[in-house]
Amino acid sequence: MTEQLSLSLPAPPESDPDLLVPARMVNEWVYCPRLAYLEWVEGSWAASADTEEGKRVHARVDAGRGTLPPPEEADEAPPFEVRSIELSSERLGLVAKMDVIEGDDGILTPIDFKKGKRPHVEGGAYEPEKVQLCAQALVLEDNGYRVGDGFLWFSGSRERVPVAFGEDLRARTSEAASGLHLAAAARRIPSPLDNSRKCAKCSLLPICLPDEVNLFRSGGPPRTPPPAADSTMPLYVQQPGARVGKKGDLLVITVENEPDREVPIGEVSELVLAGPVSLSTPALHALVREETPIAWMSSGFWFMATTGGRGPRSAHAREAQYAVRGDAFRRLLFARDLVRAKLRNQRTILRRNWRATEAERDHAAETLKRLAERTAKVASLPELLGVEGEGAAAYFRAFPSLFTDKVAGLPEFGFDRRSRRPRADPANACLSLCYSLLARSCATALEIAGLDPWAGLYHADRPGRPALALDLMEPLRPILADSTVLMALNNGELSPSDFITVGPGCNLTVAGRRSLIRAFERRLDQEASHPDFGYQISMRRMLHVQARLLARHLLGEFDRYTHYCPR
Repeated sequence: MTEQLSLSLPAPPESDPDLLVPARMVNEWVYCPRLAYLEWVEGSWAASADTEEGKRVHARVDAGRGTLPPPEEADEAPPFEVRSIELSSERLGLVAKMDVIEGDDGILTPIDFKKGKRPHVEGGAYEPEKVQLCAQALVLEDNGYRVGDGFLWFSGSRERVPVAFGEDLRARTSEAASGLHLAAAARRIPSPLDNSRKCAKCSLLPICLPDEVNLFRSGGPPRTPPPAADSTMPLYVQQPGARVGKKGDLLVITVENEPDREVPIGEVSELVLAGPVSLSTPALHALVREETPIAWMSSGFWFMATTGGRGPRSAHAREAQYAVRGDAFRRLLFARDLVRAKLRNQRTILRRNWRATEAERDHAAETLKRLAERTAKVASLPELLGVEGEGAAAYFRAFPSLFTDKVAGLPEFGFDRRSRRPRADPANACLSLCYSLLARSCATALEIAGLDPWAGLYHADRPGRPALALDLMEPLRPILADSTVLMALNNGELSPSDFITVGPGCNLTVAGRRSLIRAFERRLDQEASHPDFGYQISMRRMLHVQARLLARHLLGEFDRYTHYCPR
């Protein structure tokens, strides 16, 4: 494909105050255009130690002090200093919040505060910081003021670095402001940086996924793996009548006739409430402020909704998702890859855990391989559903051969087919619970990535069913849910006493659910080498990487979405 030529044109003036770009975003654009686009256009944000330090440095000047005299009175005003002044420019389409402005004899001097020490580079500062300060100067001039030189104040070394607003810097600043405005208007996300040292320390690295996107665009292994998942864990509350409240920085779980349990809010990655459990308003507010997702589930762990999750503050990814939903051909391509990946992963689980004769294993594995190859020729979604159903029948016929002799010998654990309503035996009860847990995890990951978990591309829309979450989890059922059930049963973590049978249905007891949930969370914490990217990654982090890659695919950054298929 030939490279398209581009002509540099300035962006038109912007009269809508809601579309004015903060001058600090021009700094980001010069540093990394993709970073500025993600933050300003897509509304993505991730706090880091650097951003928190920046807030601390600006705390004093953000309080504001003094009033800037009108331009016609500035020449006659005595020397002054004002803080935290906000002005805008329609010509540049910018709004600038200036830390400090000093004035003397009608000449204004903008001063911008920076964290850390002065860098030992030519000119005493990097280009993005100079451009941001120059943007402030241009905004002042467009408001009728005369501007001399400016200064950058580095709080770490307590030094002032002078910045002269020459023609080259002014041109670079105007060019950057126009570039960001035009990219936002065209919804044209800049390409990721290639092999840049900037990426490793960027707080948006796990959102941007620069090396992963470049891999799908041009090939080559990723250089920088996304940061590992932090030490926080989901908190499950399933006791009927339990109440979750707040005391200071703690969540307090109160259950009648039991001592209260306290959990630091900062150690909770997600709060899962199953059944009739109440959540106090102060606790809800604290979790929303911390952007901690709250998952609501029924007593039987049927996923209902998520609130309070983190995600981009824009609808761009969802708009792209809905557009693909209206394209029958793209939906079919996506569904083919999804079913092929599911069949491959089912085959992988059979080969890893087989305990019967090799001939039986080879027959089942060959059936799944043949069906996976057949997906490439499927011409419609109903036909694809038939292929998937045929694969599921072959897989679950072979599923009893994955249990140890001890489990298979227990009549209570008899399994001959997959049954959902009712769950006919303990294995089916465990599979249903793990599928619900996985659906909840996928729905949360999709919402954090900016997608609508209820609007599917392969699964049909039905009330109460998160169709896109089911799309994302479908190839992962064998790898995460089925493997958890096999591990819990084969290792003896669950016994017949952990199940209760009423009529034709079998369910887990409260203690049994607790044991299986622990096994599922352990599975998510296990690390493996990603088959496409080559680096080690936990299954929990993998879910979020796959959800973000799906969003990037739907936004048109690369043609085919690759499902997770370990070897």
